[in-house]
Amino acid sequence: MTLYKRGSRGEVVKQIQKALHLLPDGIYGSQTEEAVRQFQKAKGLKADGIVGPATLALLFPQRLKKSHRTIKEIIVHCTATLEGQDKSIEDIRREHKAQGWGDIGYHYIVDRKGIVHNGRDVEYDGVHCRGHNQYSIGVAYIGGVENKPGVPYSKQKPKDTRTLSQKAALLSLLMDLRKLYPSAKIIGHRDTSPDLNGNGIVEPCEFVKACPSFDAKTEYRKI
Repeated sequence: MTLYKRGSRGEVVKQIQKALHLLPDGIYGSQTEEAVRQFQKAKGLKADGIVGPATLALLFPQRLKKSHRTIKEIIVHCTATLEGQDKSIEDIRREHKAQGWGDIGYHYIVDRKGIVHNGRDVEYDGVHCRGHNQYSIGVAYIGGVENKPGVPYSKQKPKDTRTLSQKAALLSLLMDLRKLYPSAKIIGHRDTSPDLNGNGIVEPCEFVKACPSFDAKTEYRKI
């Protein structure tokens, strides 16, 4: 599990600095460390200056609506998008509506910058995992497929393409969903019935079996 501390660099550090109203230079130095300590102290956390899951969740709180449906599973997906390629929420919505659905199939989508977008209203069953939609929340990140030059899409392989920003946002989102649905299991699409493609998009079977292209069940087991 990724920890952000003195010496860390990158986009997630910039987001942490913005949340703390610091100059976002992407370098976790002494000023950022001290600001994190003060934030942790104010929130009743261990003030060690290290940003782990608990601190991330408080730095980037999600205002989530709780469904009145009985939620037994939180299912993590990828959108089977080539690595490095962006896909807007409206692009996905158009694809899903073209299947005859009323709205996008997922309830939440995390883009490559780590921004969490609302999809289908959580009051309604999703269309993301056949046989599980009635009692689940569907979460997807943009990506999940390698991008080798000159290789047709159908020949590309599943790959964990999550950016650091996506990893941080997914973790925070799932921690918030856990608070709303404490008894729900957090699993990957591949942990259900991998031979059933519930998202309505025509994809090579290998992508469905690997979705979300990493072991979500193991990675998030301690949430």
